[in-house]
Amino acid sequence: MKTALSIVAIVALFGLVAGAQQLSPIEQLGKQLFFDTNLSSPPGQSCAACHGPDVGFTGPVPEINAGGAVYPGAQIPRFGNRKPPSAAYAGESPVMFYEEKSELIVGGMFWDGRATGWTLGDPLAEQAMGPFLNPLEQNLGSASEVISNVAASSYAGLFEQVWGAGSLSLDPANIPMAYVRVGRSIAAYERSTEVNPFSSKYDAYLKKQVKLTTMERRGMHLFAGKAKCANCHIAKPGKNGEPPLFTDFTYDNLGVPKNPDNPFYTEPEFNPAGANWIDVGLGGFLESVPEWSSLAEDNYGKQKVPTLRNVDKRPYPNFAKAYTHNGYFKSLKEIVHFYNTRDVAGAGWPPPEVSENVNTRELGNLRLSDADEDAIVEFLKTLTDGYVPPAP
Repeated sequence: MKTALSIVAIVALFGLVAGAQQLSPIEQLGKQLFFDTNLSSPPGQSCAACHGPDVGFTGPVPEINAGGAVYPGAQIPRFGNRKPPSAAYAGESPVMFYEEKSELIVGGMFWDGRATGWTLGDPLAEQAMGPFLNPLEQNLGSASEVISNVAASSYAGLFEQVWGAGSLSLDPANIPMAYVRVGRSIAAYERSTEVNPFSSKYDAYLKKQVKLTTMERRGMHLFAGKAKCANCHIAKPGKNGEPPLFTDFTYDNLGVPKNPDNPFYTEPEFNPAGANWIDVGLGGFLESVPEWSSLAEDNYGKQKVPTLRNVDKRPYPNFAKAYTHNGYFKSLKEIVHFYNTRDVAGAGWPPPEVSENVNTRELGNLRLSDADEDAIVEFLKTLTDGYVPPAP
């Protein structure tokens, strides 16, 4: 209960201090929905409980990050099964498709891609609709319950300003559309400049407003070259100068070990397999879709490639963060070392949770020195938003 109360307190603080960017009406509405702690059962959990602005819109509670890394839902003591991914810099993820040339699945949202975008044409909006009704997250019983709570909120008038008079009608015929509009509103906020400011030191460097240090520059060259990070975490601006998102929206099995502290292993009501549960990621989702099931086996163990923007964003230096879909790694140095040495004899890494489809072409034995690893970490720190370039 102490952990749950700390989440509520943190979320309340985030609601007061999160950004002062100019938002459009639909973005303002999305922000209200994002921080509303009444959209859960019991009340007390908002989207921000798992996606805190001070940490790059991912898990905001250091005690949780340092252990199992997955977050409790509104109904204590239920927990989810994966670490919260960042809700920032995700809006460009396309509707899921199969890229025949590369034989890769691209797009969608969630670690396993199940918010495909096939229904709404917008994976981000579909993702935003999921947690409200998930019994391991916000735990509301139905879309009508979500809309009833929104209709009773202080921002109900803003909802109708954005979506029209009667858009919060509790008529059963209106509920599905109203719920979609909740998702689209949150997606609008998650695409706003408040959530995606592109204000890191690296952005200032691309604009020629600042120089990188010798170590940061070395890390940047390793990131794009010998370390092969940029193969998936795109670091170059787009064709029209768009700032890079540090993801290609594909899926990969990095060979990450199981996180033995994941509380999902001890939830028999939702995980009958217990400690034997294996997270097969994208492959598990594809297996559930008949027309895509033939691709499932080749995608077992693959998880969405996350953005690296704000990968080191934290409210204070010793704040604990967790990395990868299950939060196994607890520092940037640790995960970079894993990328470098996973397949090196005697390195001591546990076996991968899913042994199929492990990427052995781009990581595992990169032959980087300890100093190389440190330089890459220093470069990753330049991706933290909120950097103020020195005055000219």
